[in-house]
Amino acid sequence: MKRIFVLLIALALLPSAALAQESQADFLRRYNNLTERVGPAGVGIETLLNKWEAAYPEDPQQMLARFSFCFSRCRTSRVVELDRDRYLGQPPLLPMTDSLGKKHNYFEVYEYDDDLFAEANAAIGKAISAKPWRLDYRFARIDALIAYEKEKPEMALQELCALADKNYKEKPVWEFEGLDGVTQEQFKAFMQDYCAAIFRIGSDASALAFKTLSEHMLTYCKEDPLFLDNLGSYHLIRKENKKALQYYDKVLKKHPGDMTALRNCLLLARTTKDRKLEKKYLQLMARNGETEQDRASAQARLDAYR
Repeated sequence: MKRIFVLLIALALLPSAALAQESQADFLRRYNNLTERVGPAGVGIETLLNKWEAAYPEDPQQMLARFSFCFSRCRTSRVVELDRDRYLGQPPLLPMTDSLGKKHNYFEVYEYDDDLFAEANAAIGKAISAKPWRLDYRFARIDALIAYEKEKPEMALQELCALADKNYKEKPVWEFEGLDGVTQEQFKAFMQDYCAAIFRIGSDASALAFKTLSEHMLTYCKEDPLFLDNLGSYHLIRKENKKALQYYDKVLKKHPGDMTALRNCLLLARTTKDRKLEKKYLQLMARNGETEQDRASAQARLDAYR
């Protein structure tokens, strides 16, 4: 009889225990509140993540939080002197000149723990598998790869090219936090933003990745001025002026008011001191410049040459 009584008490407690279990929304709310106070890898975050994962192992929000935790823990920063004016597209954190007039540029440099980064990559991979249509999850992984690879964005390039293939071949209905869906124009703008981010890194490897991604996008977006301009810019920084002008002229033939092409053509003409070439693009700018000031400045310079 006593054993039956104990069993009945245990059964009676089950409903209240079930009611006491936190929901996924409760865990997310607790996580957001805690990260506001201590950051994504602060005290108490790992304990909360472990409880969240035990309760809801398939919750993609939990996977995303685990990614943020691992990525934050995997990197440390230090300030080092580098013999250059920019590093990863950024100016020095602390530029100095010694008593002899020699420049010393100090940059904040991040170092990454490979094992922890692998854990972060695995966590975001699980989130993407759980919700393959969430474009912002995929971008989170690409952003992490760009940071991790520094001057050689090879894995990030592979991810971006694969993402373009998926978008244009499979045509998924993307979702993105804060957006009411993702249009093809928005997707193209996102990809151009990544082209620009890779270009700003400023290394030979990143310049090649910038060119490769732009060419890859052109296989789907035929004759698109954004990516044609990119190829012009690639050849411009390599001082391959004829090739640069070929791409810019291709853009200007269909889009005479394209300001990237116009400004870079004028820059090239002035850098090479080719007055005939400068007049050609000044005439285009005077007719098709984006603003009244652009058009007026171009016309004033043309008048000065007469």
